[in-house]
Amino acid sequence: MYSLLRQFMFRLDAERAHHLTLNMASLWLRIPGMAWLWAQFWPKVLDPWEGLGLHWSNRVGLAAGFDKDARYLHVWRAMGFGSVEVGTLTPRPQPGNPKPRLFRLLQDQALINRLGFNNGGVAAAIPRLKHRPSGLVVGANIGKNKDTSNTEALGDYLKCFEELHPWVDYFTINLSSPNTPGLRELQEANFIDSLLQHLHDLPCQQTKPRPICIKLAPDMEPAQWQSLWKVLSKHRVSGLVLTNTTVDRTGLKTSPEELERLGNGGLSGAPLAPKSAAVLEAMRQYGEQEGFLPALVAVGGIMSGEDAMQRMHGGASWVQVYTGLVYRGPALVGEIASAIRT
Repeated sequence: MYSLLRQFMFRLDAERAHHLTLNMASLWLRIPGMAWLWAQFWPKVLDPWEGLGLHWSNRVGLAAGFDKDARYLHVWRAMGFGSVEVGTLTPRPQPGNPKPRLFRLLQDQALINRLGFNNGGVAAAIPRLKHRPSGLVVGANIGKNKDTSNTEALGDYLKCFEELHPWVDYFTINLSSPNTPGLRELQEANFIDSLLQHLHDLPCQQTKPRPICIKLAPDMEPAQWQSLWKVLSKHRVSGLVLTNTTVDRTGLKTSPEELERLGNGGLSGAPLAPKSAAVLEAMRQYGEQEGFLPALVAVGGIMSGEDAMQRMHGGASWVQVYTGLVYRGPALVGEIASAIRT
């Protein structure tokens, strides 16, 4: 069924197809009886798990970027996800980068995006989060506005955290998108140390602590993330999301001429898998060696149940999908959950 829909959607601009597909699914599921029919095609797979002090129906998550404004939470629940990471949300609304800014690389089963944290802002997302469906773990991926300088970035993260705190189960700090100028410069120990200390000191976090994860880039050198470990251990960070998209274009089947035409952006999908898996394995080994190992969340190039199992064997606590969902559709969720359960 999805393969037929994909043939039509892949004829459209990638970003337009994304919104059209989600709006169609959202409307369909609001028709009485359609949720039952959906479940006949794509049944949910339950694999209860306790992690980060939360109860998960399974360990398949939707990665940040797919539902930036928390508009489709009922769709993800019907699709069988155990968790959803909304965002990246910023304090103020922003349109993101000029269109077109999302591209398919069909030969590589990949995407290039330079969306640039396009979202309606924290305040617009909160009413939808207040009415989120039960049985779904919801995390908030937060970032800074594009026009906020790095010297003022701390305030953006604190504002997002404080306002969203009552309405989400965990947070992911996004310091690694390649599409916000200068953002990756914040992946250094002093900034992360200050940010985590300020978050810890917030009254809401003192009263009811939320797990905090940090999302890192796959393009960091080992010396960079090893230098962060003392800070991560000091603040007992709950998890690391590994990894964001890459700016590397090595080994792609898509021609150099086509890549140059498409321009800059973060690459996701199958070509990212080896790099993300290598970072996961390296960080697991380093964390075990150092005596501090937060939850490791695997994301990047997970296109099948087999891919997910490889990440679980590499040390992942749960997995997230994004580009795999575009190419494989809803069946991927159950396939991954079944593979992990076995």
